[in-house]
Amino acid sequence: MFKDLGNMANILKQAQQMQEKVRQVQDELKSKVVEGSAGGGMVRASVNGQQQLVSLKIEKEVVDPEDVQMLEDLVLAAVSQGLDKSRDLAKDEFMKITGGLNLPGLMP
Repeated sequence: MFKDLGNMANILKQAQQMQEKVRQVQDELKSKVVEGSAGGGMVRASVNGQQQLVSLKIEKEVVDPEDVQMLEDLVLAAVSQGLDKSRDLAKDEFMKITGGLNLPGLMP
């Protein structure tokens, strides 16, 4: 019986350590930024590791009042690419602390 309690205490300790590592990774991801782009770099979207859009740059040459749809498409493509890269970054960082195990609900 005491052996079981010792094992349970060890499991709880490991879970607490894992929680702390998750918090650290989440904090680190706030400062890591990836960029998505479209239109040959004419539209660039910067997204942090927590899937937050932190900046959007649009070159003036791509702004055409006669073709707003194209600009909307470029912005959408750049932001989508940035978000995809951000999710990949977060996944890679969390995989490091789980030893490659994909634990449901762990990633933000």
